[in-house]
This record gives sequence, structure tokens and C-alpha cells, in this order.
Amino acid sequence: MIGTLAAVDSGVGSDTAASAAHGRRHGVVREVLLNIASVLGAVCIALTLAAVLFHVTLIMFKTGSMSPTIPAGSLAVVREIPASEAKVGDVVTVDRPDQLPVTHRVVATERGADGQTILTLRGDANPVDDPAPYTVSTVRIVMASVPGLAVAVVAMSNPVALGSVTVVVASFITWYFWPRSTRPRRTTRARHGAGADSFGGYVC
Repeated sequence: MIGTLAAVDSGVGSDTAASAAHGRRHGVVREVLLNIASVLGAVCIALTLAAVLFHVTLIMFKTGSMSPTIPAGSLAVVREIPASEAKVGDVVTVDRPDQLPVTHRVVATERGADGQTILTLRGDANPVDDPAPYTVSTVRIVMASVPGLAVAVVAMSNPVALGSVTVVVASFITWYFWPRSTRPRRTTRARHGAGADSFGGYVC
């Protein structure tokens, strides 16, 4: 009896390679996400520790009284210090009874009673000093500022925006880390004709 034998390709090798490549991509993305989460967590912890241990906080500039040095919409990092340590030229935030705090530059300082300090302030964009000096015991000195960042902070503080971002991020992480089967698909097919890897043989 004479016949022709057709080669059979199970496809297991190609499926295994594809599964391995997908696993590597999955691992890389997972590591990136974990690194990002770790960095954000470290930043949050650092900010919390800075606020508690070093009295460092953030303030937003809603007006342009300190322009062009600190334009409206800037976000600044401030640190609480004794008012007696404030020097002429420093930009400080002082609290005012029944009013919003004011952040202006120190133009004069004078020792007051009971350990307090009398500060005269002026905004860089203002032609004259503030109407009255401030008698305070502590102030918050501006350490650094970033123009325009306050707008993003305000937008992210919106409950709808914050909730939406939280849901999207949580959904993506849940979807990506959801367990998937890694077993390769086994398919068996016989290839015949011009497109098949076949060989001729004689069987007796």
C-alpha cells in the first residue's frame, strides 16, 4: 500500500511563547503601577510627617497682590516659625482675626510686648504698606511656590472629580490584577495541500 503522510502541527509552541510574552508584559506593567503607588504613598507620608514634625503646610494664592513674584493661582510651601525670626524681605503668612490670612513681604519688624513681634507687610504688587501692622507671635514663611498649581489642586479637591478619579483608578487596578489563566491553548490541526508542511512517504 502506498500513501502520503501529512505533518501535524499542534501549535503548542507558538501558544506557549505568546503566553510567556504576555506574562512578561503583565509583569512589567504591574511593577510600574506598584512603583507609582509606592512613590505616591511615600509622598503622602512625607507630607504628613512634614506637617506634624516641621509645621510645613501648603497655601494657595487667590489674588495677585504678590505678583510678579508669586502670581495668582500659585501653590506655596510654608513653614511655621516664631515671628521674631522673620526678617525684612521674607514673604510670610499672618493670621487675622475674623479674616482670611494674608501673605505679603516683610518691610519692617519691631519687638512687641509679651514676646510678640510687630510686622509691617506689603504686597509686591501694592504701592503702599498694608493698612496696619500685625502683632503676632508666629508666622508661616514661604519656602517655595509653583505658579498655576493651585488651579489643579482646587479642581482635584472637587468631590465629583476626586470620586471619578478614584473609581477609574480602582477599576483599572482591579481589572489588571484580576487573576487570569496562564495555561496555553492546545490546538491540533492537520495541514494539507499547498499550504501544508507535508512529506511524501511510502508505506508498504
